Amino acid sequence: MGVDYGTTRIGVALSDQLHITAQPFRVVEASVFDSEVVSIVAESDVERIVVGLPTHLQGRNDAAARAAVGFADHLAGITGLPVETVDERFTTAAAQSVLIDSGVRREKRRKVVDKVAAAVLLQRWLDIQPAGESHDIV
Repeated sequence: MGVDYGTTRIGVALSDQLHITAQPFRVVEASVFDSEVVSIVAESDVERIVVGLPTHLQGRNDAAARAAVGFADHLAGITGLPVETVDERFTTAAAQSVLIDSGVRREKRRKVVDKVAAAVLLQRWLDIQPAGESHDIV
């Protein structure tokens, strides 16, 4: 499962059963995310969670990155699953670009961009996994 962490909305993406492709799944309000993520994990047989880590272009981390790491630790605690972070630079821009190219109107984009960004970062993580290895993930 890929997670695009935000203080208001959190995007969620899941991979296919072969762990080859990531698909946008849902945008969840941060205020109810804990209960929602437990349900998503159980219903979707999630085995690993990947959280986007906001990193500056120069490679340094700031308060947002520390918040994402804290959130990843929190997710590990409430789900009992392994949680990793992955560089999320340009994921929202890539998600916006895909949505614009698909003709999605601005108001609709605001409602779905977080789950598309989660899919971009999950796909990025899937793509860097060594070929031929079994990845117990989403």
